[in-house]
Amino acid sequence: MQSVANIKSISYLKSHAAHISEDLQQNGSPFVITQNGEASMVIQSVQQFQEKEALIAALKIIALSEKDRLEYKGLTVEESRAQLRAALERRK
Repeated sequence: MQSVANIKSISYLKSHAAHISEDLQQNGSPFVITQNGEASMVIQSVQQFQEKEALIAALKIIALSEKDRLEYKGLTVEESRAQLRAALERRK
């Protein structure tokens, strides 16, 4: 897990929002914002957010696939190859 070096107070966020935005674009390192001395939120770039969302979606697909595999749902290798061959023949 990536360590967070950018820990700032909410008052810093209020007065330096533009600087934080620029820093996110240049360095990509997220900011932990504190309120009353405790971590309150994390600010990250849109790119980081989108990458994280894509990763979560991929992990969900893998988890669902593994669940189906354990329940013997899906196709055997032979069935899958037969479907691929049939699809290739339809394209010809």
